Amino acid sequence: MNKMLKFTDLRQEGPIKRSTKTRKKDFNEIYDEFIKDKAKEQSSRCSQCGVPFCQVHCPLHNNIPDWLKLTAEGRLKEAYELSQSTNNMPEVCGRICPQDRLCEGNCVIEQSGHGTVTIGSVEKYITDAAWENGWVKPVKVEQELKQSIGIIGAGPAGLATAEELRKFGYQVTIYDRYDRAGGLLIYGIPNFKLEKNVVERRTEILKKSGIKFVQNFEVGKNKSLKELKKDHDAILIATGVYKSREIDIPGSNLKNIYPAMQYLTASNRKGLGDKVELFDNGTLNAEGKEIVVIGGGDTAMDCVRTAIRQNAKSVKCLYRRDKVNMPGSSREVNNAEEEGVEFKWLSSPTKFLGTEKVEGVEVVKMILGQEDSSGRKKPVVQSGTESIIKADLVIKSLGFDPENIPTLFGEKELSVTRWGTINIDLKTMQTNIEGVFAAGDIVRGASLVVWAIRDGRDAAEQIDKFLKNKIGKANQKIKAA
Repeated sequence: MNKMLKFTDLRQEGPIKRSTKTRKKDFNEIYDEFIKDKAKEQSSRCSQCGVPFCQVHCPLHNNIPDWLKLTAEGRLKEAYELSQSTNNMPEVCGRICPQDRLCEGNCVIEQSGHGTVTIGSVEKYITDAAWENGWVKPVKVEQELKQSIGIIGAGPAGLATAEELRKFGYQVTIYDRYDRAGGLLIYGIPNFKLEKNVVERRTEILKKSGIKFVQNFEVGKNKSLKELKKDHDAILIATGVYKSREIDIPGSNLKNIYPAMQYLTASNRKGLGDKVELFDNGTLNAEGKEIVVIGGGDTAMDCVRTAIRQNAKSVKCLYRRDKVNMPGSSREVNNAEEEGVEFKWLSSPTKFLGTEKVEGVEVVKMILGQEDSSGRKKPVVQSGTESIIKADLVIKSLGFDPENIPTLFGEKELSVTRWGTINIDLKTMQTNIEGVFAAGDIVRGASLVVWAIRDGRDAAEQIDKFLKNKIGKANQKIKAA
């Protein structure tokens, strides 16, 4: 314990952030790596609480105090093994989790005024060390099982489920509509937050574990859900939610108004070396343009910071509440402000202006009124405060809704909620169709990657129970006969 509890002697330090001037010129991650001594030093600040609130507020309940202690003692391999025992992608969570809202935001020494332990940076450090030293190995299957599971969606929920089921020995095939595995991790999140090789090396290790990937496969086109179900003993739907919410104001039909995911996908594909027509012809390239992004979540921050790196003339973000009430990570908002994004707080668009393509946005000021059912103050329009902001490209980042999965998959019997998310039994994670399970954002709505991983791990456990129960019943029938 002499290596711990040093928060009174050591001040909080995170990895060095690259200068604004430098990082705006490229899409590389903005934080340098912790050096070994700094990672050990910062880990030693942990107070080793009796009730670790960092762990309680982590969706995966990662054993944070213990792997911080191991890091402080220089036992990095053990720290990694402990970290990955509860998390299928610690290198991803260390980079993109909103730690300020989860583990770090609930750190006891943060509450006492000493500054949080930099948990996310240490998690990233120990996992990157594990990759560099060859400690990350494919799943070693003790006993191969005959039953197979088909997973629809190669995002974090699908990948986590696949790995856990493979550990049990099941045959696992992942079907995905895109040409690369990773879902949102590949096409939605920019490189400056998550470099693509980090995702690609993880999917490669899953392939080496014996998990099959079928890319460019659309359920409902290549095969219906019913047909796919015949090929497997169980199915998991983990498609995520990709349908962008619309904003119904005059001028919405003008050209050069695009949903966030289309804009980010074009940029990420370009970074991966793909030919992207709408980027190559300048439509989805922000260079030299006045950009307006509508929204206040993490996706909006990804858009504004991408536009900065594409050398936009100006980047403005409209959000109808104030900075304190933004849903996105405060860390990301601060990074965006440092990089030159202009935030228009308490502002809401009322009209898109232009003839054929958008030329401006009419904006009205808001004030925060009474609290709504969620406990947040409701924005109220201040009449007579209209103004106009010039815009060559408008990006809508208002959140995501589920696609119409029953129609898309050719399975009208599949039950959905009134929000369009898939209806499941919360104990078994099974849908109303026997043997068909669902997990991640398609169940809970647009959420965090760490929650998708948690749901994926839970789904694997429930699918395993279902299949074992099925075998048990089959054996009983054989005995009875």
